[in-house]
Amino acid sequence: MKAQTIRQYDAPHQFEPLLPRERQLEPLLEKAGDLIRDAASLGAAAAPAAAMQLQGLLRSMNSYYTNRLEGEHTRPVDIERALRKDFSQDADTGRRQRLAVSHIQTEIACEYRVQKGLRDGENALQWLYTTPALEWIHLQLFGALMPVDLTLADGSLLEPGRIRTRAVAIGIHEAPTPGAVPAFLGRWAEVYGRSRRGEAAVVALAAAHHRLAWIHPFLDGNGRVARLHTHLALHAQGLTNGLWSPLRGFARTEEKYRPLLKAADEHRRGDLDGRGNLSEAALVDWIHYTLDICLDQVCFMGTLLDVASMRERIQAALTFEASRKSGVRQEAALPLHYLFSTNSELGRAAFKQMTGLGERVATDLVSSLLKNGYLATDSAYGPLRFAIPRSALRFYFPGLWPEAESE
Repeated sequence: MKAQTIRQYDAPHQFEPLLPRERQLEPLLEKAGDLIRDAASLGAAAAPAAAMQLQGLLRSMNSYYTNRLEGEHTRPVDIERALRKDFSQDADTGRRQRLAVSHIQTEIACEYRVQKGLRDGENALQWLYTTPALEWIHLQLFGALMPVDLTLADGSLLEPGRIRTRAVAIGIHEAPTPGAVPAFLGRWAEVYGRSRRGEAAVVALAAAHHRLAWIHPFLDGNGRVARLHTHLALHAQGLTNGLWSPLRGFARTEEKYRPLLKAADEHRRGDLDGRGNLSEAALVDWIHYTLDICLDQVCFMGTLLDVASMRERIQAALTFEASRKSGVRQEAALPLHYLFSTNSELGRAAFKQMTGLGERVATDLVSSLLKNGYLATDSAYGPLRFAIPRSALRFYFPGLWPEAESE
């Protein structure tokens, strides 16, 4: 078998096409339209209290799945401990915990930056396609890590937020020469950053994911940056509402994610495969996959956030807790469901009244619900909010994060 020649890239035309031609684009735009419609429906139907509580859980889940895609598997319980600043004494486990926490903190910072830009009238989506934005995301991801966490295979240290100045090769793909990286990023920003909101912008963010990974602008961390960038581009268009992310779908279909990403690195397969240097057909396959992943995640979360069926799931969780003799009782189902389905808090007296129990028993029940994570509050006598303990995850949102459920 003839070995494939590794090519060097030093001019932006070498990673064209950045978007498919019109006849290839039409079915992609249709699928992007379906995503916009379904995401809007999910955002409108989701209970606000559930959305608020899910955000923290989904960020931990995202960090778990992006770590897994990098071969840096971190147990959900280790992430939970790291968020309490309880880091393992084992060097490798501690390093992975720090990477997970860094991703969570970066996701928070980036989403805040996007939301602030939107409030200030900035085109947040366009900003995301700039080199300073990529450098900022990379700096957020790696800037607070310890030197030992930044040590590369050759013994050198990764410089957070700095575009690479050395040549790199990923398998048979040799990324653009260091001096050409700014020009490639400039072309990447020019094409994808001009996309307005709507179907075209959704297709663009899917294509941009691959082309950014192909440029490989940093010595390390490019996969993390590309995935987080896709998440943020969806967020900037108001499509996620903190309720879903493509990161879960990418990791749970890794057997497709990696081959399709790699296939889109290939050169044009013949005269019918577009007019650029790279394969248009492979890029189209990658975009279809990305949109399918997003649609699947939106549909999945829609089933989990159904308010009507949540009452039964709450009762199942309370039955489990009662079997553990944790002090949690079935009578909490009605006020918990009320908190789930509304955006309100409940005063303690109102919550206890909804249980139908006597004052002393109801007070003990509230204490048990707080202790076991079913309720949250800001003070010893403050109003109560819906919360999601990890022990209830398999009842409240079955299948959302199976690895956490199994622990």
